[in-house]
Amino acid sequence: MSKVLVLGGSRSGKSSYAEQLLDSHLDVTYLATSLVHDSDAEWADRVAAHRSRRPMTWTTLETTAPSELVRGGAVLVDSITTWIAALMDETGVWDATDSAGAHAAGQAGSGEAALGRLAERCDALVNNWVMTPAHVVAVSDEVGLGVVPETRAGRLFRDTLGTVNQRLAATADEVWFVVAGLPRLLR
Repeated sequence: MSKVLVLGGSRSGKSSYAEQLLDSHLDVTYLATSLVHDSDAEWADRVAAHRSRRPMTWTTLETTAPSELVRGGAVLVDSITTWIAALMDETGVWDATDSAGAHAAGQAGSGEAALGRLAERCDALVNNWVMTPAHVVAVSDEVGLGVVPETRAGRLFRDTLGTVNQRLAATADEVWFVVAGLPRLLR
């Protein structure tokens, strides 16, 4: 089986292209890595648009458990970006980087522990990507083309996602970059 990474900016068409790469598969497990909250109607609309495009034969699994990558068949992960955001939430990294003065306020220990937990979860994601016997297509945002985020938390998110993207790309059979709906094969 193969591993395919589809990168692109926001609204670039990367998810649609990733779905097209799995057109020939009837049975696909769609790993949805972002939960929908009732308080965010705009996000719920985006998720609904994604759901409406999926064939009825596909199974959707909402999860951020890296072990879910280790399965057979065909898998679409949409997206690594929201997965990393969820991992940062689950590991307490957001709280540890909430204010610029967190370290100065004596929270360095909790911040280091949260960063350690995040690194472990990212390692698990990459390791399961490498080990899976499935045909996997993963979607992720390319965040290295924009401005440097203003906040420490924003920079940590960008850096973490960029590093995970590099690690996934290093072991992918194919890497695609989608710009304005136009896919380009990088490898």
